[in-house]
Amino acid sequence: MKTRNDFHLMPGHLVRRAHQISVAIFMEECAAQNVTPVQYACLSAIARQPGVDATRLAATVAFDRSTLGNVLERLEAKGWVRRDPSPEDRRIKLVYITEAGEALLDAIEPAVLTTQKRLLKPLAPADRKTFMRLLTEMVDGNNEISRAPLSRAIGD
Repeated sequence: MKTRNDFHLMPGHLVRRAHQISVAIFMEECAAQNVTPVQYACLSAIARQPGVDATRLAATVAFDRSTLGNVLERLEAKGWVRRDPSPEDRRIKLVYITEAGEALLDAIEPAVLTTQKRLLKPLAPADRKTFMRLLTEMVDGNNEISRAPLSRAIGD
C-alpha cells in the first residue's frame, strides 16, 4: 500500500479548519445580532462607501457577485441596507446603510473585536503579529487565483 501524506498537516486543510473555527467563534459572539461574517463585511464596506454598487461591493469583500445578491436581499429584508437606482443608470442599484444598519454595526463592534482576540488567543502574543503578517502575505500573494479576488478600492 502506498504511503500518503497526512492531509491534517497540509496548509489547505489547516486554512479550511481555521475558517470553520473563525466562523464558529463569530457566530457564537454575534448570536444576539443574528448576523453572519459575510453580512458584517458587507455592512462595514457599505458604511465606508455609501452608494456603492453591487459589483464594486463584491470586489471589496472578495465575494462572488451572484451570491452577493442573495446577501444584499437578506440585509435589505432585515432593514439594514436599502438599494436605490443609480441616477445615471437606473439598471444599477446603489447600496446604502440604514440607521438600523449603523446601529447594528455599533452594537456588534465589541463582539467582532472579541472574535478576533479569541481566534488569535492560542498564539503567543509575540507570534500574533508575525502570524497576521504571514497570513496577509499568503492571501495577497494568491489573491488573483481566487474566484472572487479582493479589490481594496473602497475605504483605502
